[in-house]
Amino acid sequence: MDPEITALAASAGTALVTALATEAWQSASVGVVALWRRVLPERADAVEAELDATRDDLLDARDEGDKETQAELAAEWQGRLRRLLSAHPEAADELRALLVDPQARPPAEPAVTQHATASGNSRVYQAGRDMHLGPQ
Repeated sequence: MDPEITALAASAGTALVTALATEAWQSASVGVVALWRRVLPERADAVEAELDATRDDLLDARDEGDKETQAELAAEWQGRLRRLLSAHPEAADELRALLVDPQARPPAEPAVTQHATASGNSRVYQAGRDMHLGPQ
């Protein structure tokens, strides 16, 4: 096993799980899923669901004062990332870029374009990410 890949996976797994407990969780999740979508597209949806489950587990553990769960979740993601990098070492640079800048995206990610037409008393709501609507 390449020690550089092992070290990168360890850093990335810890940083990812740490980010999942912060307001940066969406950027981290989107970046990791985009990486998987480029390298192993058939696993990307499952990885996205696993990241959401990891975030839920992490937040529950923090509410209960459980400090061990974060380390366990980081170890799980370190293993996943190590296996991904072992099979696809070309993804290492993209993962490094995500560690430096969580907003970084793999180059193949498509742009989002939205179009809408409203008439009469209708309303149009569009969002490229989260949308929160409150009482009007």
